[in-house]
Amino acid sequence: MAKADFKTVDDYIKAQPTAAQGVLHCVRNTIRKALPGAEEVISYKMPAYKLNGTAIIYFAAAKEHYSLYLATKPLLAKFKDELARYQLSRGTIRFPLSDTVPAKLIERLVKFRAKEVRQNHKGRSRK
Repeated sequence: MAKADFKTVDDYIKAQPTAAQGVLHCVRNTIRKALPGAEEVISYKMPAYKLNGTAIIYFAAAKEHYSLYLATKPLLAKFKDELARYQLSRGTIRFPLSDTVPAKLIERLVKFRAKEVRQNHKGRSRK
């Protein structure tokens, strides 16, 4: 996949192979639906979505898969059965580009992650 310095998520998606672009648009729309009002940025050369300045999720394309970078231990435990068919590693969930985008699952993952971040911020502000 392309490794340029992208200015927007549109630029990022346009730089990917044509076959991946539709999948990435679907992933993007799913994330935006799950995080209304989130700031859409490029961070670490990939699309990211932030709430109140804190990154909730990143996504990126690869040759045969796309990845979501949001996986914490509590998230992986909560969605263990649903994620069993996907490759997981160090905060990353990999989805095959050849599969249908699991939009409902991604939406639930993103909402769970946003709730996690909000709870962590509440805990810090009380200290």
